[in-house]
Amino acid sequence: MELAFTVANLVIAAIMAGISGVWIYFLAYMSKSFRKAPRLESFDRSGVTHSPRLSVILPARNEENYIARCLDSLLAQDYANFEIIAINDSSTDRTGEIIKEYAIKDSRVVSINAPPKPEGWAGKNWACHEGYLQAKGDVLLFTDADTQHAPAAMSLAVGHLVSENLDALTAVPKLVCNDFWTKITLPGLSTFLHTRFSPLRVNDPNTRTGYFFGSFFIITRSTYEAVGTHRGVRQELVEDGALGGKVKEGRFRMKMVRGESQIEAVWARDLPTLWHGLRRLMVSVYYQNRSGAYMMAVAVLFILFVPFALLPYLPAATLANNISFQILLGLQLGAIALIVTTTAVQCWLGVFENPAYALASPLSGALISFGFLSAIAVARKKGAVSWRDRQYTISESQHPLR
Repeated sequence: MELAFTVANLVIAAIMAGISGVWIYFLAYMSKSFRKAPRLESFDRSGVTHSPRLSVILPARNEENYIARCLDSLLAQDYANFEIIAINDSSTDRTGEIIKEYAIKDSRVVSINAPPKPEGWAGKNWACHEGYLQAKGDVLLFTDADTQHAPAAMSLAVGHLVSENLDALTAVPKLVCNDFWTKITLPGLSTFLHTRFSPLRVNDPNTRTGYFFGSFFIITRSTYEAVGTHRGVRQELVEDGALGGKVKEGRFRMKMVRGESQIEAVWARDLPTLWHGLRRLMVSVYYQNRSGAYMMAVAVLFILFVPFALLPYLPAATLANNISFQILLGLQLGAIALIVTTTAVQCWLGVFENPAYALASPLSGALISFGFLSAIAVARKKGAVSWRDRQYTISESQHPLR
């Protein structure tokens, strides 16, 4: 019996050592990224010699609680040469009426009612494409209806784009957490995803990593058309990331900057939208790379949740009655301490929430892990994903694996 527990203790200790190593890497890389990532405000203003015509593409579906606030922040911009193409995407609330009211009051707002989305399109992608068809600008700014913009956001983004002769630029927004579940979950999720989509990776021409934040990215019309517009990512549920990937693959000049001081966006509004948001992320990964999705789900489970889930084993581990228990205890508690510490840093520097929310890491790890696993379990079923009051069923013929 003692031998069996000794072996089990050493196996689990080895797993904890690996998990600890991952979190040490996360903490080091995240700290480096926060220090070195460029900011939206940081560019050579002497290189800005003109202000190109800018078209804001603003899709909105059932956003009556947010759309007015977004439009107010856009109309208050200090950039002079812009229009707002606001697209009502088959809303069933007052979104369309609110957009029309703004269009009547201010000629810079162009109100569009998008036709019903065709088969094979995700809703937001269709609305963005419809907005593009009406846009007159040489530069396009895509944003979301639940995003707020500081008065200088537009001019800073265009200035940055022009001064560095970029083809596209995206800004990391301040992600607003409205409820308890998002406050405990977003830091852990952000930490896990940070190393893959950090500005340091996106801005490195030697990596293949490209990504846009849907809440704020600008792109020249010529580049947008060259990568196929939103038609080229029409089936993607995470269309902003897919479009950013196409820009990077096309070797266009793109840049990601920190824009938390200028842009605020709501990632999830309550527990149901948080849950469906997690599933949407994983279903998108599943149909891009099935084996990669399985590996990612298992990795998330081990990295975020297993150290907490195995705590009840510790009393039994003492039955080994040898040094294996001390090794296991030290490594497991060390892994847990690293998870909480790294998540607290992300709360403070990345999500701008109280670091005390990191103490809920066991709960957030469980929620993220089982959200990802449940998404894989239903990925092939009808209505696998619910997003913005629409059900999506994605077949392999519609969304081929690659």
